[in-house]
Amino acid sequence: MAWLILGIAVFTEICWALSLKWAATVGSWQASSVPIILSFVNMGLLALAMKGLPAGTAYAIWTGLGAVGVIIGGMILFGDRVSGVQACFMALIVVGVMGTKLFAPA
Repeated sequence: MAWLILGIAVFTEICWALSLKWAATVGSWQASSVPIILSFVNMGLLALAMKGLPAGTAYAIWTGLGAVGVIIGGMILFGDRVSGVQACFMALIVVGVMGTKLFAPA
């Protein structure tokens, strides 16, 4: 169950980070409240996942997949550009996350 919660936390991390850029483009107080709300949800889910997982494992997966997800989301939603070299390093992050998950004690 902790892994599922961590997966949801990763998703909310991606949504949170992308909502920061979106809120900056919209510029209203309503749009600015979205990342604030998502940050509380995000941290709560990460904390809940850490009850059943080692902190380092949960945090490494959360940040790694969150970073890759935000890059991909930025490309899709905001037209951000990624070079081939950057894509290779993103793949290395994913490989690292997979290794972290495969060899995790929990």
